[in-house]
Amino acid sequence: MHVAVLAEDSSGKHLLDHLMPKLIGPHGEPHTWELHAYRGIGRIPPGLVAPVDSAKRLLLNQLPKLLRGYARTPGYDAVVVVLDADTRDRAAFLAELQRLAIDCGAADLAMFRLAIEETEAWYLGDQIALLTAYPSAKRQLLAAYVQDSICGTWERLADIIHPGGLKAVQKLGWPMPGTLKHEWADTIGPLMEPDRNVSPSFGKLRDGLRRLAQG
Repeated sequence: MHVAVLAEDSSGKHLLDHLMPKLIGPHGEPHTWELHAYRGIGRIPPGLVAPVDSAKRLLLNQLPKLLRGYARTPGYDAVVVVLDADTRDRAAFLAELQRLAIDCGAADLAMFRLAIEETEAWYLGDQIALLTAYPSAKRQLLAAYVQDSICGTWERLADIIHPGGLKAVQKLGWPMPGTLKHEWADTIGPLMEPDRNVSPSFGKLRDGLRRLAQG
């Protein structure tokens, strides 16, 4: 099986770089994949026509063109699109994405997976990995987190593991949030074990990829 995995940002790609071998085995034994990062989620364009300024590389803006291209290109068994749900209605968002895949001729190719509310929920779903990477994490705050809740997830994770919490991150300003998200991907990601992750949205990604791998 060869799969293209599309992540809405580079920190998500970094995390998936660490997780893909744990999810479907080492690259080339027998499955292969390619990972692509975008610069944000964007929005599905009106009429499914990508904006002229494609240099912005917003995932949803480019998705109609991408799905049509993958559907016409031999050698792809699946296209997995990984997105943050943020505060969207999940059922409605998934239905919109599935309609898009049908309209682009990629209904049998595309698989959509949403992190609830944000990818950082997946780190919080593996507390062993998180506490191994950050042993000084605030355990009381971690225990109070409700898995996959709509709570400002990356901000909650910053409060749990970053010295000085979210206020310290906000004081430093941009690009500190993006820098931290990359740090978390490369620090917690290698320690994560998919089978012990209690995030329901991560479980859907894990199980979906494994079903694809099993044919």
